[in-house]
Amino acid sequence: MVVDGTPVRGEHRFGVLPERGGVDAVWGDAVIEVAKRGGNDIVRPRHPDAPLRTAFTGTPAYAPDPRWAVTGRYIPFDTPRPTTVGAAVEGLEHVYDAPGRLEFELDGRPLSLTAFPGHGAGRLLVLFTDATSGVTTYAANRALALDPPAADGTVIVDFNRAANLPCAYTDLATCPLPPAENRLPVAIEAGQKIPRERGGS
Repeated sequence: MVVDGTPVRGEHRFGVLPERGGVDAVWGDAVIEVAKRGGNDIVRPRHPDAPLRTAFTGTPAYAPDPRWAVTGRYIPFDTPRPTTVGAAVEGLEHVYDAPGRLEFELDGRPLSLTAFPGHGAGRLLVLFTDATSGVTTYAANRALALDPPAADGTVIVDFNRAANLPCAYTDLATCPLPPAENRLPVAIEAGQKIPRERGGS
């Protein structure tokens, strides 16, 4: 077995993992992720021959439309706000330090979203639901990754890039849910729809 790139024989102790951290143990084509989510240690096996992967035919999505790419403003909080959200797995919670919020308009209606740290310096991640959730898009959440805001706080909020998280495809994912204030009261008919694996078309 290879753990984090190091060959291991015999017994291996993973020790205490940090929250939202994880280690991959590789055996042949199989990968076993050992991770911590919501204070719980979890083990997730993955294999390229898994039927969910081999039968995957792509995810339906709305046709891109410039209407859904709007210029917004990033408002940083004085200090990051610890924000507790639920998870796709009942009884599990995630805590993120939200650095700020986005303010923007759609069809003249002012809206805002709490942002979480994204992958990469200065990048942001927004989890949200809207009036399409559970109708044409996955009910629990969608995610939108954003580039770092400009020096004046300007940021492009492009809902055409709204994407499903792993929980949209499998009940074995521990994806975070959006905070209550990120439940938009409008229909965002952009981005990825309900996966075919969940009955989407």
